[in-house]
Amino acid sequence: MRKSITLYGLTFSVPLLVWQLTFFLAPLIFLMALSFWTVRNFRMEPAFVFTNWTYVLSRGVFWEAYLRTLGLAVTSAAITSAIAFPCAYAVAFKLSEQARRCVVFLMVLPFFTSYLVRIYSWQIFLSDNGIFNALFAKAGIGPFGMLNSVFGQLVGYLTLSLPLVILLQLFSLVFVDRTLIEAAHNLRCGRLRTVVEVVIPAAKVGLVIAALFCFILTFGDFVSPLYLGGGDPPTLSILITDTTKSGQQWPRAAVIALVMIATLLAVAFAAVRFAYRERGQ
Repeated sequence: MRKSITLYGLTFSVPLLVWQLTFFLAPLIFLMALSFWTVRNFRMEPAFVFTNWTYVLSRGVFWEAYLRTLGLAVTSAAITSAIAFPCAYAVAFKLSEQARRCVVFLMVLPFFTSYLVRIYSWQIFLSDNGIFNALFAKAGIGPFGMLNSVFGQLVGYLTLSLPLVILLQLFSLVFVDRTLIEAAHNLRCGRLRTVVEVVIPAAKVGLVIAALFCFILTFGDFVSPLYLGGGDPPTLSILITDTTKSGQQWPRAAVIALVMIATLLAVAFAAVRFAYRERGQ
């Protein structure tokens, strides 16, 4: 059957379409066009050459940064999801409705503060003479090099994404059918088996989307790799800034950005497909 276009439908669909065209599709098209331009005497000139693509994709430093960024984002998504799930599970199934609202407010509260300010605060805790190493010194251990390391970078990623992942998991777990859990207990399933075989499959969509959001946020993050990870070796976000500073090579930076966008889209489509796939298919 042919679907008719109504004024009511256009009223709600046109603003979303205009938003996507203005803030996503148009910049993406410009970025693609920019990747084919050339730089002469530190000035960009419109052209249609594949020099930037061949240069970037043939560089070992690019692929090292790409694999490093991808690995850190996947690791961050896995660690964050593993830490967030017990918290979200306890809030969803163990707390009352009023206590749950308080926890949700506390999870939203970190977003009232600038992410950059929170990262600067972590430098005080993780530095060689920081708070953590001072406590370790009193215990007779350390000091440990936590700042300008992969550990510090992962701490920054957790600061960025953990509250959001807990919230997304919580909203998914809250709507799990409680009768399924009661049926599992009536069939003498233990607590752990019930969680693995009933709760997690029932909340799979929310859990996967939460991990996806964590991956997206950390894959393109610039602040944590620079201020907590030291910026060396670089991630893709740092590589973009280094490329633009090297002779105003904005077209090469556009190539790196497009590869990042393509990776995020591929991972997003794969994650959504996995989330909505039925068991056994």
